[in-house]
Amino acid sequence: MGVLGGFLLIVAIALFLVQRHHRLKLRSLNLATPSTTAELHYLQQEVAQEIGAGSLREYVKVSGRIVVDHPLLSELKRAPCVHYCMRVSREYEETVSETDSEGHTQWRTEHRSATISRNSQTIPFRVRDRYGEIEVDANGADLDTIQILDEFRPVNSPSCLTFGSFQVDVNNLSPQSGRTIGYRYQEWITPVGRQVLVVGMASDETGTLRIERPAAKGQKFFVSLKSEDRLSQDTRRALLYSTLGTAACGGLGILLILLALL
Repeated sequence: MGVLGGFLLIVAIALFLVQRHHRLKLRSLNLATPSTTAELHYLQQEVAQEIGAGSLREYVKVSGRIVVDHPLLSELKRAPCVHYCMRVSREYEETVSETDSEGHTQWRTEHRSATISRNSQTIPFRVRDRYGEIEVDANGADLDTIQILDEFRPVNSPSCLTFGSFQVDVNNLSPQSGRTIGYRYQEWITPVGRQVLVVGMASDETGTLRIERPAAKGQKFFVSLKSEDRLSQDTRRALLYSTLGTAACGGLGILLILLALL
C-alpha cells in the first residue's frame, strides 16, 4: 500500500503542475486586453506622441489569420507552416527476464520505443484581421499544433533513414539493443492560413510594432488555434479535472501511506 500511496502522491504533484498551468493560462486570457490590429497601431502612435517612440508595452489578445511571405517547410512532410515539431522513433523488440520470489525466471518479449531524432523550428509571422496586420515574434510562445504525420515504416534499409529532408546514417547512432522492427515518423505544425488567437505583449521597442513574449511574470505568451470562447471553455474544463484529480490522488495517496505505517 505504501508504494501505491507514494505513486499516487507523485501523480498528484504532476496534476498540481498541470492545474497551475491551466490556471495561469486562464488568468492570462482574462487579463489580456482584446484588440484589433488597427487599435494597436493607433495606440502605438498615441504612446509615441505622449512619451516617445518605442515605449508601447501592452498585454493584448488579437484574433486573425496567419500570413507569412516565406513559409517554413516542415522537415518530414515539407508542409508550409510557421512552426513544426518532428520526432523519429525506433521501435524494437527486446527479450527481458523476470525472477519471482521463489527464484523462478521467466522470459518475455517486450515491444519498446526510443527516440532517435527530435527537432523543432519557429519563424516570425503576421496576424491579419479585417483591419490590417501585426507582426508576431513567436520566439518563446506556446504554439498550438495539428498532427500531420504519424507513419510507421518497417526496416527496409539498414544503413540510412530518409523522410522529406530528414536523413540519418543508422551506423552513426549509439549502440542499440533488441531487434529493430521499424521506425515511426511523427510531425506537428502550426499551419499557414489558419485563424489563431495570439496572447502576448504588444511592443514597439525595436522600432516595429509586434506581439512578443511578455517581460512580466504571470503573463503567458501563446498562439491558439481555438477561438477565445472555445479556449476559455476547454481551459476551465481542464482546470476543473486537474483540480479534482490532484485532490483525489493526493488524499488517497496520503491515506494509503498512513495505513501502511499502522
